[in-house]
Amino acid sequence: MSTTGKTQTGTLKTPYSRHRTTGASSKVARSQRVGKTPWLMYFFVACILILFIFPLLYLLNTALKSTSEFVTNPVGIVSSFQWGNFAEAWSKGNFGAYFLNTVIYTVCGAGLGTAISLFMGFPVARGYIKGSKFWSLLFTLVLFLPNALMTQFQLLLRLHLYNTQIGYILMVAVGVGIGPLLFTGFVSSIPKDLDEAAAIDGAGYWTYLFKFIVPLSKPALMTVFILQAVWIWNEIIMATVLFSDQNKFPISAGLFAFKGTYSNNWPLLAAATIIVAAPLVLGYLFIQRYLVNGVLGAVKG
Repeated sequence: MSTTGKTQTGTLKTPYSRHRTTGASSKVARSQRVGKTPWLMYFFVACILILFIFPLLYLLNTALKSTSEFVTNPVGIVSSFQWGNFAEAWSKGNFGAYFLNTVIYTVCGAGLGTAISLFMGFPVARGYIKGSKFWSLLFTLVLFLPNALMTQFQLLLRLHLYNTQIGYILMVAVGVGIGPLLFTGFVSSIPKDLDEAAAIDGAGYWTYLFKFIVPLSKPALMTVFILQAVWIWNEIIMATVLFSDQNKFPISAGLFAFKGTYSNNWPLLAAATIIVAAPLVLGYLFIQRYLVNGVLGAVKG
């Protein structure tokens, strides 16, 4: 019996052991597969990174060449660094004045647009106005509507704001884009119990909005500001339509005018392009944390 028992026990243990061995092997194989996955992801990320970085490096390489070196070897690596191209482009393109104009348009336009998103998004998110679902749908539909340039042109003309910096700031400020929708999603993640507690303490609508909602919504407000600032900084079509005086151009329109004058001087044109893009890239590196937090908060809401 004992021999049989041992045999039965051995017979019973064998499939279990085999199963346990198979399970352990599958775990090892799965862990090996999981262990290999990050390297594959790193490969794809590296490929995408190269696709984005290579044009920037090529642009920088072109900007540091002399005109004769670029004509001789357009795709070769620069042999003699011409840092003076940046100073020459800055001077000849009048980018100092354009840069100041753009800073004014971006700060004022994005600040006003963020305030508009706040005032529009908060009552819709809390249901303090009738037809909240309609307004949310309207915020989404606005994203797909084309820009009514001729209507804006006629409006500014009749308000005597055509070819004025105030008129341009108002036009770029109302182009809030995804701002109200993003802010509505973020405010929805804030518990409504806070509204009731504030009402019990006697806080009014505006007091509650500025003392409670604004501090809690800093990531979303910063995200709306960044997105609109990026759009205003790169905006060129509206500027060419609403301005007849080139001295009031933003830096993107100034770059377009510079291209028309120095279209054959590629190193100078590349240096001007880097001058226009550099402030935006540097600014994004410092405030990208707010952008990620704001978008994630809006998605959760």
